[in-house]
Amino acid sequence: MKNRMQALGLLDRTFKSATDAELNTLIENLDEDHREGLDSFVDDLTPDGVRAGVRAGRIDGSMEAIAAVMTDTCLADCIEQLGDNAENPSTDQLVKILPALIETHGVASTRIMLASTVAGEAPASAIIRDLLKSNDLVALPKVEEVQLAPLLDTQKRSDDEQAEIRAKRAEAKKAKQEQARARKAQSAAARNRS
Repeated sequence: MKNRMQALGLLDRTFKSATDAELNTLIENLDEDHREGLDSFVDDLTPDGVRAGVRAGRIDGSMEAIAAVMTDTCLADCIEQLGDNAENPSTDQLVKILPALIETHGVASTRIMLASTVAGEAPASAIIRDLLKSNDLVALPKVEEVQLAPLLDTQKRSDDEQAEIRAKRAEAKKAKQEQARARKAQSAAARNRS
């Protein structure tokens, strides 16, 4: 359990260390299917929306799903470059492909992808964890160097403000569910016509 929490903390740090511009680029580069996938885990396809989804998804697995969707192409590229060694690469093999991954996908995507493999308990998790701590190309900034978003003190909100926020969230959730139902109905209708 301790290793699992550490792996999730590492993944969380990769999102915190990513700049708005880096997250925005990741979002913009998603194809339609990946955008839909991401949209099911975040309220807004923006850097702030992704960060909010990551914060909310530490316990239920949504954070890992967000990482998987956003870095799917980076992971596929990594697997392709590692070839037969993809299941259990050595440190040297991983270090050798890092420059190409970073050049193609960016450092944020590469970090998030690597951390998500650690959270997914890949055989090379120990090696990848070390790379994220000490490799010159992908090492995460020290925790105190990462600018943390200020916490909102919800105690200062009045009951009316809290109720209004809850109502807006419920409304957004309902709208999302309606959109999902409409997409499913449209997809089913298209399949029936075939």
